[in-house]
Amino acid sequence: MTAHKNVLFILIDQLRADCLFGAMADHVELPNLRAFMQQSVTFERNYTVVNPCGPSRVSLLTGQYAMNHRSVRNGTPLRHDTPNIATEMRKAGYLPMLFGYTDTSQDPRVHHPNDPALRSYEHPMNGFHEMLEMRLDTSYPWRSHLQNHGYDFGDYENVFKPVSPTGGSPRLNDPALYSAAHSDTAFLTDRFLETLPAHADHSWFSHLTYIRPHPPLVAPAPYNDMYDPAVLPLPSRLHDSATETAVHPFFGPTQQAYAPADFVVGFPDLEPTDETVQTLRSVYLGLATEVDAHIGRVLKFLKDSGQEDNTLVVISADHGEMLGDRHSWGKFTVYDAAYHTPLIIRQPGNGNRAGTTVSQITESVDLMPTILDWVGQEIPNTVDGRSLLPLLQGDVPQDWRRYSFSELDFAQPGAPTKWEQAFGTTPLDSSLGILRDERFTLVEFAADLPPMLFDHQGRGELENVADHPDMQGDLMRLTRMMLRHRMRNMDHTLSLDLITSDGAKHYHRWPTCD
Repeated sequence: MTAHKNVLFILIDQLRADCLFGAMADHVELPNLRAFMQQSVTFERNYTVVNPCGPSRVSLLTGQYAMNHRSVRNGTPLRHDTPNIATEMRKAGYLPMLFGYTDTSQDPRVHHPNDPALRSYEHPMNGFHEMLEMRLDTSYPWRSHLQNHGYDFGDYENVFKPVSPTGGSPRLNDPALYSAAHSDTAFLTDRFLETLPAHADHSWFSHLTYIRPHPPLVAPAPYNDMYDPAVLPLPSRLHDSATETAVHPFFGPTQQAYAPADFVVGFPDLEPTDETVQTLRSVYLGLATEVDAHIGRVLKFLKDSGQEDNTLVVISADHGEMLGDRHSWGKFTVYDAAYHTPLIIRQPGNGNRAGTTVSQITESVDLMPTILDWVGQEIPNTVDGRSLLPLLQGDVPQDWRRYSFSELDFAQPGAPTKWEQAFGTTPLDSSLGILRDERFTLVEFAADLPPMLFDHQGRGELENVADHPDMQGDLMRLTRMMLRHRMRNMDHTLSLDLITSDGAKHYHRWPTCD
């Protein structure tokens, strides 16, 4: 590598796309991300291909659909030999620096049973050089940082409890026990900025991952109450939870599985009142604003250090968050709020496209091949995603996808979930697929459950029209499309290789940009 080509890949955990463009955008201050959008290309229709955290990051970092990598839930191992962004960037001469976490469950076949790697699903993905451990369940460096600054919290769980400034019973939006200067978001950014200066003499690749605004929903002052719950828009939802559950059998267990009390610490009897919902939404937005402030520091560092013009910057999220929409919380659902994610890319030398938007459908699996393509590294045939470099230049390949595909596994081996208990399913058939084209969203199940169909020229996700007589043709068309998608994207690790009398022959699945 002669000319420096740096890559900064930032992930914001659980940030909804509509915080930047959509229903929430007018109610949250994200000045640095918005300024970055004016320097970059924004992909308005980007979707994660799987939920929740662990699987979504596996797909992001391997470029594979969940149906191929099969690390389908937090705690499900990823095969140790699966190519990923870190292993492939090493082939291009980069040290893949990880500031944060990847939520990867290690392959038990290559670890001793006593290895600590098999005690947590938050282990770093193979190939990454962990510069700073910031795993939610441990975060030992940050925990020590707090202790070294005089914070006394006892059990680690207490770090995530809001504290009353007056010493009384805490409210949901009371501040965290730590100051904004000592938050996990600030600490991660500080360590990143302390580390990177010495790397300016060579090309570098950094994966910087922010846990916020992921729960537990607690924020330091002033972010804890910077948004007035009373002026925020109410969630998008039907009249009551009973009406929601009547839409499809899937939504009964969905509402039973997660409640507002699961998203905070210290409020086990929390009721899902409008006041509660709006207060938690306000804390979530405050956390998003805090992350924005620190991303601003990172972007300023690139500019001040003279590295802005040779650094590819990719900013996205691993998945979304229901945040009370449809009387639901989290991401174990089928609605867009849980899958639609922001994606903003600033490519050096692409200034003529600054401030533009791309309306073509993109997926989380596209980010890994885009980065490899930009640094000139071959994209493995295992990768299901496509390089976004043509779209960044304003060129739309003739064969670009016309739909997105996402998956969700709602099983838990050894401890049946609410869905398994309700449907009598097993881990073999407790899964679903979501296909979204220009007009419709189709949801199909592995189990014998009825499909869902949402018509976005009608009431969209507010009405399931799968049984409507006029929609049967579209239902059949989309079902066949989903089947063909799975058939076309079966694992291609070796399917394009041939053993011949002249030796092994390797053929490329995807063309790369010049």
